[in-house]
Amino acid sequence: MELKNLLKSKSIMLIDVRETWEILEYGKIPGSVNIPLSEVGEALQMNPKDFNEKYNEVKPSKSDSLVFSCLAGERSKKALDTAISLGYNSAQHYAGGWKEWATYEYSEKKQ
Repeated sequence: MELKNLLKSKSIMLIDVRETWEILEYGKIPGSVNIPLSEVGEALQMNPKDFNEKYNEVKPSKSDSLVFSCLAGERSKKALDTAISLGYNSAQHYAGGWKEWATYEYSEKKQ
């Protein structure tokens, strides 16, 4: 619920670090940007123009609030460590990942 509110307010950039095929097969959290874990370090060091061309989003600044997600929290934690090592000090990770989001969304729709 907290993540949903942050996304609505546009105060965070949610980066899904799963592989592209996973997103195509299982879906994604609306508003998230897919940057596979293997690309995170390089992506966060790209110049803004290249980042925008590759990911179709404005490159976050080091002071922006980033939240990383994956399937269940393992890869997002690695991405978080990478981001922090590059100076993105307002980064976090969504430990529940896609599994928690999908379960919550499914139960919310059933009500």
